[in-house]
Amino acid sequence: MSYLEHNLRTVPTGLRKVLYVNWALVLLLTAVASVGFMMLYSVAGGSFTPWAEPQMKRFVLGLVAMFIVAFVPIWFWRNVAAVAYLGSLLLLVAVELFGTVGMGAQRWIDLGFMMLQPSEVTKIAVVMILAAYYDWLDIEKVSKPLYVLIPLALILLPTAMVLKQPDLGTALLLMIGGGAVMLAAGVHWLYFGGVVAIGAGLVTGVFASRGTPWQFLKDYQYRRIDTFLDPASDPLGAGYHITQSKIALGSGGWSGRGFMQGTQSRLNFLPEKHTDFIFTTLAEEFGFVGGFSLLVLYALIILFCINSAMKNKDRFSSLLILGIATTFFLFFALNMSMVMGLAPVVGVPLPLVSYGGSAMLVLMAAFGLVQSAHIHRPRRL
Repeated sequence: MSYLEHNLRTVPTGLRKVLYVNWALVLLLTAVASVGFMMLYSVAGGSFTPWAEPQMKRFVLGLVAMFIVAFVPIWFWRNVAAVAYLGSLLLLVAVELFGTVGMGAQRWIDLGFMMLQPSEVTKIAVVMILAAYYDWLDIEKVSKPLYVLIPLALILLPTAMVLKQPDLGTALLLMIGGGAVMLAAGVHWLYFGGVVAIGAGLVTGVFASRGTPWQFLKDYQYRRIDTFLDPASDPLGAGYHITQSKIALGSGGWSGRGFMQGTQSRLNFLPEKHTDFIFTTLAEEFGFVGGFSLLVLYALIILFCINSAMKNKDRFSSLLILGIATTFFLFFALNMSMVMGLAPVVGVPLPLVSYGGSAMLVLMAAFGLVQSAHIHRPRRL
């Protein structure tokens, strides 16, 4: 036992929890969020309203939520995983019954003081229930067909409900995030090979169904696919977003045009510049250096999570951290790919940077779960 470990035995439990907080992770999250504040200030023309100031308040509230979640023992979150999952399903049903419609989709519930997007909660709830399931299940049963069907059902049920809204981006995040937990739990790779084969069949079916009464996707989603494959085919229509995004990315060059000097965003050529396409504003103003620096911050957050998961001997905690880290990675990877034209535009925000309420709060609470697993992991004390 080290000298530090010996002395920590005499520290009160509450203070010990504060000392065990992964403060490096807190600083990284704050750094990423600060990039968001700066860019929201820029796209508003040098004003904290209407986006930067509310985002700052939400981040502070998110920090409070993170610490509250972090100081609650991890066994509590294991025990309420099923409740969280069922609660998220009820919220998705509530969206279907009396949700608010915006931009052609019914995804939000108006709470008065904020617009809640239940699908954001669902992404974390699915990771929690899968981590709890595999923590309960014997290792020998992980790859047995019956015990593979159960987590598949847990993933596909909310995925189908989210697709109905429609929200293809979040549905993809649910499926891939859930699959990552299954893979980390030890499910045999052949199952994933089967999923890939089924996915290829579904993609074929999606294209084959276009124009029929039973087409799988909405017309605007097909237009997004067309735009992804050939943006120049409709530069002033469906291809406008990605065309302007590429112009902004290219004009930034190596070091960018300078803070608040981006012509695409300041002249309002860039659509959704404060939400889905905020990364292009960053790249235009700070160039490759700015975009790469943000990517480094994201990568460090992922590395801290992976390191914490590997050191944690509790199965639920490890799977929970890996699932949240994967979901976080998919967030920024899909958003960056989307605005660079490497993936279809599916409406996924850039985590902690894009303007948004429920996405910010839910993500900070999720990192509270990561901190709870880190703080309460078994130690030699």
